[in-house]
Amino acid sequence: MKLNDKKGLMKAFAAGTLAGLVIIVISRWGGDLQKPIVEFKESTQTLDRESAGRVSYAQAVETAAPAVVNIYTTKNIPQRQGQQGQGPMFDDPLFRRFFGDELDSIPDRKLESLGSGVIISEQGFIITNNHVIEGADEVQVALRDGRTAEAKIVGTDPESDIGVLRIELKNLPAITLSKSDDLKVGDVVLAIGNPFGVGQTVTMGIVSATGRDRLGISTFENYIQTDAAINPGNSGGALVNTDGLLIGINTAIFSRTGGYEGIGFAIPVSIAKEVMQQIIEHGHAIRGWLGIEIQDITPALAESFNLKEVKGVIIAGVLRDGPAHKAGLKPGDVLVQINEKDVQDGRNAMNTIAKAAPGTAITLNIVRNGAKMSLKANTDQRPVPEDQ
Repeated sequence: MKLNDKKGLMKAFAAGTLAGLVIIVISRWGGDLQKPIVEFKESTQTLDRESAGRVSYAQAVETAAPAVVNIYTTKNIPQRQGQQGQGPMFDDPLFRRFFGDELDSIPDRKLESLGSGVIISEQGFIITNNHVIEGADEVQVALRDGRTAEAKIVGTDPESDIGVLRIELKNLPAITLSKSDDLKVGDVVLAIGNPFGVGQTVTMGIVSATGRDRLGISTFENYIQTDAAINPGNSGGALVNTDGLLIGINTAIFSRTGGYEGIGFAIPVSIAKEVMQQIIEHGHAIRGWLGIEIQDITPALAESFNLKEVKGVIIAGVLRDGPAHKAGLKPGDVLVQINEKDVQDGRNAMNTIAKAAPGTAITLNIVRNGAKMSLKANTDQRPVPEDQ
């Protein structure tokens, strides 16, 4: 194919991408402000994997990068707390006898950190990681075009490590969301963020795996794994495909040294979007809950419970008058299926229950004293942690 033909093909492909964009109204802002409509730009286009092998990804970067922001946070630390080991000295009666109230006039120490975020809508909503903005007293956002703004923390969800900010600026470059199911292992991806505070940086890799969990990063895990370089400061930034569409929010790395070792994790855009919507609408994430404590089954426990297979979870505790208690679930029951789907372990069971909206009827298949039983339960809303 001639060079001109290639340019024509790329232009036609770009035009097709823009033509496929739709505006989806998903929620309304709650609070004292006027209730602006939150708009997401979402692509309906399937990724052209032949074009994904192109030599340059400049067009993808130009499409996505303007919506990726640098986040600078400041936390005020009372100086009396000092550094580790200094606290008791400030409160020592003999020490205060000589210095008295002068200790209380010592100015607070400011702890600064940095991260990244992604502008999701033209109304100023930005998605990032909870750990990027957790406990921050001030949050500043810097755009690629040079503008800066103070951001308001709309809400956070520590259990999925999602945080939502909002800034008041006009003509904001919102990113376009990819189709949530249009992702395969081996796809080329680009990570865009602010590693080590050096400024916006783009790295390239592939999707190494999907559905990664049991990593100990957060309570609810379903990560995209990639070998695109992700370093400190990249957290909250964008993972995009070769069309520049958002497929995930960069969150963590696996490292024995603290540096990049080829294994990074991103929250899929479908999960990030859902949690963000709930934070904007309700101030926190909405999840299903049964009021149970569960324990993974080991080979030894399976033998003691006379189970033929090492699968399912043991109900270790049931909250009185909770949904599970009302359904008839008892401590010692073995939960083997939820809605006719096998329960692999405790995390799998918890994620399945959490995905069921409050008030949803679910079927619990259990084994009690060697006998199989089926119970019906109606989920309640998972209690929100006190610090949210």
